[in-house]
Amino acid sequence: MSRPLAAPGHMGVDYEERVDFDRLRRYRLERAQKALAGSECGAFLLFDFYNIRYTTQTWIGGALGDKMTRYALLTRSAKPTLWDFGSAARHHKLYAPWLDPDDCRAGMLGMRGAIAPSAGLMESAVREIKGMLVDAGVADQPVGVDIVEPPFLFEMQRQGLRVVDCQQLMLDARLIKSPDEIMLLNQAAAMVDGVYQDIVEVLKPGIRENEIVALANKRLYDMGSDQVEAINAVSGERCNPHPHNFSDRIIRPGDQAFFDIIHSYNGYRTCYYRTLGVGRSTEAQRSAYGKAREWMDAAIAAVRPGVGTDEIAAVWPTAPEFGFENEMAAFGLQFGHGLGLGLHERPIISRLNSMTAPVELQVGMVFALETYCPASDGFSAARIEEEVVVTPEGPRILTLFPAQDLVVANPY
Repeated sequence: MSRPLAAPGHMGVDYEERVDFDRLRRYRLERAQKALAGSECGAFLLFDFYNIRYTTQTWIGGALGDKMTRYALLTRSAKPTLWDFGSAARHHKLYAPWLDPDDCRAGMLGMRGAIAPSAGLMESAVREIKGMLVDAGVADQPVGVDIVEPPFLFEMQRQGLRVVDCQQLMLDARLIKSPDEIMLLNQAAAMVDGVYQDIVEVLKPGIRENEIVALANKRLYDMGSDQVEAINAVSGERCNPHPHNFSDRIIRPGDQAFFDIIHSYNGYRTCYYRTLGVGRSTEAQRSAYGKAREWMDAAIAAVRPGVGTDEIAAVWPTAPEFGFENEMAAFGLQFGHGLGLGLHERPIISRLNSMTAPVELQVGMVFALETYCPASDGFSAARIEEEVVVTPEGPRILTLFPAQDLVVANPY
């Protein structure tokens, strides 16, 4: 019998092998370099926060993550160069010895337009990058860019650089997780296991959805989360249709409630739904839960190397079968998505895309599977999610809080 996947704790210790961060850094950079070497590009210019972490092994506060402030250049002949918030760049020089100090540079492009392009920051940045490409002998080759602000793209083109998409290549590079990445994903899931125990204990009439969100945030940060990205808390009549948020609604006796906890540990994310009854449950609620579980179990049973994502999507109901006019309207309800440094990596599994563009499952993929079933009462609904690792023997589940049957919190 195979042993459970390890989630050994946060500390490094001398008496067990845990996450080897040097090995993790080497693995990620080598995967990115291999993607570059196999492309038409002479370099990748990366703005995506997750691609920057994957290649440079650096991270700064999430408040700057969507400001298009940080960027990194990866060429075929050198380690990555990182431009970062000025004081952060100085910090990297002291605490990120895997980067050459000269490759940690202060940079600023405009904070998503708050500093206008006319200030010249983008022009000077592109000039510096172009000079580095000339020095590396790749200025005549395309530059792969993952995401970019239009003024920066226009400036690259104005200075004679040919820009192509490298996000597809970087997502492919990030597709197969190493044992260290899987251990970090499992540790992140173990933290959420504990949060769900806390939620079950406090889920009583009178508590508000936002109070559950506050409790989960505190508990996760207490346990060592480095970012709580989002928590959905949905109860009662808000369950159908699924609003994908939380409110200040007071939870009431007999509600069906579901939660999604999205956080990261050392960058590696969870997406982890559970549905609970509050005090009691109805036949309509139990029936909806049973269908959502049936669809989930069928999807997990289909997971093995060599299977196409279309084969997994095919076991889920079509949109009209659970009350939606088409697959676009139902997207994200019967759904799968890769997990890693980003919340939505490859493969994306749904009837919307997988039937025409399937992806073959490979050993080392990690993804979440999500099912949703509205109840016959017209307002309740069940939502279940399991995180799955593809192994040579088939699926291994990371999300261990009980979900085979509807759990009723604090039954009367």
